[in-house]
Amino acid sequence: MHTNIGPTCALYPMPSTLVGATVGGRANFLAIAHIGILNNVAPQYLTVSLKKFRHTAKGIHQTGTFSICLPTKSMVLAADYVGIVSGAKVDKSRIFDVFYGELETAPMIRECPVNMELKLHQVIDLPAHEVFVGELVASHVAPEALDKGKVDLEKVKPLLFDYASGWYWSLGEPVAPCWRAGRDYQPQQTEEEGR
Repeated sequence: MHTNIGPTCALYPMPSTLVGATVGGRANFLAIAHIGILNNVAPQYLTVSLKKFRHTAKGIHQTGTFSICLPTKSMVLAADYVGIVSGAKVDKSRIFDVFYGELETAPMIRECPVNMELKLHQVIDLPAHEVFVGELVASHVAPEALDKGKVDLEKVKPLLFDYASGWYWSLGEPVAPCWRAGRDYQPQQTEEEGR
């Protein structure tokens, strides 16, 4: 029998991301795993959930743009650092090699193999957090992270975040092909279903 552990989010691990925003004219980054994919057709929308007092949230409000960058497991020290210090007190613009794309105010990170720039679409106000819904404008991917024009997770080596254990993890082995593995599955009927 399962144990009821209360209203505990158990969707971890999540990809650890670095969310970028320009705050007061300067690039700022924050480590965040609370991101979401709302849909997979154009226009695509992604979400980022931030506590209201975050310096990065201030920048998203100022410019109406932000980025979501995927750090590799080799970037764990710098990625964790930008999540534990505030951009209001520490200049994070010099930690990474910063570049900009079409939106010109969504800072991205050259060391990250995958960077996405987003235009703010909507803000959902929650008691302690704001959920920023962004329209995906462009994805910038390092050539070495691509396989036939698609992002290759084995080449990206993403950093994963697990809240329950308080540890960062790396990707394991592929298990089965999506949208094909279940084609030969035959559900087992229970005795009652067979009647």
